[in-house]
Amino acid sequence: MKIGILQCDDVKRSLQAAYGNYPQMFSELLRELLPDCELPVYRVLDGQLPADASACDAWLITGSKFGVNDDLPWIEALCEFVRTLWEQKVPLIGVCFGHQLMARALGGSVRQSEKGWGVGLSFNQVIERKSWMQPFQEHLDLLVSHQDQVVILPPQAEVLASSEFCPYYLIQYGDCFLSVQGHPEFCKDYCRDLMTLRELTLPPARLRAGMASLSAEADSALMMRWIVSFLQQALPGR
Repeated sequence: MKIGILQCDDVKRSLQAAYGNYPQMFSELLRELLPDCELPVYRVLDGQLPADASACDAWLITGSKFGVNDDLPWIEALCEFVRTLWEQKVPLIGVCFGHQLMARALGGSVRQSEKGWGVGLSFNQVIERKSWMQPFQEHLDLLVSHQDQVVILPPQAEVLASSEFCPYYLIQYGDCFLSVQGHPEFCKDYCRDLMTLRELTLPPARLRAGMASLSAEADSALMMRWIVSFLQQALPGR
């Protein structure tokens, strides 16, 4: 399977030595489950977009410090690429920024949440069970770092997991698109260091709660298994 990584940001330089950059985070986890997969990287944030939607079997949009409503040429170009993938039924995974961008590209709406920052571990309930959710469990708890949220769903969207803080947490569109607000590629140490870097930005109570939440178990490995299972169903024989 060939999965194109659409990179929308870089890990802060001070953290890259310890944790790598976003493509490396995803590559390490994907290759544990798909040892023979190809993972070409496209630096979308630098204007590098694939020339052809069929250049890879599937695609993955990373997170980003940018917002999907920012007036940047590469964001609108990526939205157009997402619409092309949808028209051609090419599988796509979106994570955090990617989750929000997919919703916006398909007719939904994203804005900064009145609930403020989501940081640390988020706790969510699976509300729709799918055959690719193997092994299945009724909750999905992932590390997060976001202010924006999807607030209006596109017509094609089906919400699969939700919480009071983030109602549209895990979304499927048809048989080929899947997106999640959380970060299955993050580890707890990276999440902790990221919160520390942002401690002057985060409200003190939210920072304390985020740090305390890291004592709970994250479902990162499970989410990566679900992503791979979803892609295998969308791409039979790959």
